[in-house]
Amino acid sequence: MTKATVAEIVTFHLKQGATPQEFLAAMQTMQPFVDRHGGVVGRTISRDADGLWTDHVLWESGAQAKALAAAFMAAPETEAARNLIDETTLQMRHAPVLMHMS
Repeated sequence: MTKATVAEIVTFHLKQGATPQEFLAAMQTMQPFVDRHGGVVGRTISRDADGLWTDHVLWESGAQAKALAAAFMAAPETEAARNLIDETTLQMRHAPVLMHMS
């Protein structure tokens, strides 16, 4: 198993009227783009009771995480997901992984 060195934590709400089913389908559509980019060790997507979504990605390196973040905004495969996210609520951060258990 490849060791994760960086965690990417993205939180956001969906736009008014967007459904969880639409969003999850859009995320499935864009996953091949993420896979082709390489460097992902693991990923979880969750939503809390208040509707706050968290996309938690474990990366081999910070450089790979930042490269995908830059490419994400222009990739046609990510457009459907991007169109469902309320950008005013989006927050992204990167942090070194200190412990990873699977």
